[in-house]
Amino acid sequence: MSGQEVVLAVHRIAKKIRGKWIVNDVTFDVRAGEIFGFLGPNGAGKTTTIRMLVDLIKPTSGSIELCGFDVNRNPEQALRYVGCIVENPEVYTYLTGWENLEHFARMQPDVDEDRIGEVVEIVGLHHRINDKVRTYSLGMRQRLGIAQALLGRPNLLILDEPTNGLDPKGIKELRQFIRRLADEGMALFISSHLLSEIQLMCDRVAIISHGEVLAVGDVDELIEQGSNYVVWQLDPAERGRELLAQADAVELVDIHQTDIDETMLAGLDESAIITAMDPNRIPSLNRLFVEAGVDVQAVQRMNPTLEQLFLKMTEGEGIE
Repeated sequence: MSGQEVVLAVHRIAKKIRGKWIVNDVTFDVRAGEIFGFLGPNGAGKTTTIRMLVDLIKPTSGSIELCGFDVNRNPEQALRYVGCIVENPEVYTYLTGWENLEHFARMQPDVDEDRIGEVVEIVGLHHRINDKVRTYSLGMRQRLGIAQALLGRPNLLILDEPTNGLDPKGIKELRQFIRRLADEGMALFISSHLLSEIQLMCDRVAIISHGEVLAVGDVDELIEQGSNYVVWQLDPAERGRELLAQADAVELVDIHQTDIDETMLAGLDESAIITAMDPNRIPSLNRLFVEAGVDVQAVQRMNPTLEQLFLKMTEGEGIE
């Protein structure tokens, strides 16, 4: 991923409003062909950052570049490369889907009927594009909004809370669609409050709190930085627990004091033993159990989810 072209480069942007720093020293980049998640608690500065990305408000300091063009100095050139949906897509419900796209196409250069047809196919609305938008489901309206954002052939697509109000089927379809766009080389910037969806959808994330970025990185790498838990199913369990308690650099952990996802904990057997340890030690401990006549019925690694990592980093703050 590191060798890919940087489409969006955000360097030390800050925004002060009425004497208060809403965003302070935020830096990250988004690359071609990746899905980048943007997470933040209430009041973290997430929406303010998005507005600065698309030149709706100016940063107090710092720089934002889109495909090499400075958004503040050359907004017209820079914004040619971005499509954006902030909150709900703006569509006219009394028009058909096609008529909506025709209306927005008139506002952009070099967007003809062929291009409208292309984006309709991309978002999978060809069967309903000539129906009135008031007959569309929420998921279909979301796809129509994305079609509108794609008209100008952007290199970067910004989606603010794209799964809001969608049912599980709609969320899954949207996730697959977003992945397809990334596979075709587009950069996607996704703001969402559904952390489980971000974990499934995104390649990298930035976590922002109180206007500052706490972490930026690959989703899997960030989760790996959390606590390393290894869960053992041993027989006899008490003898296995004794051996684990005597082992170096192995800590027995109470099930109620872990940051493992509750749904994962619910599936554990009552006799399961949770340890905090380096997973690389599993083979040597396995040999120890064999020599001591303890059967290893199961052993598995468990990392915290992105949600637990998020809550730990932001000290339990709520999310938008």
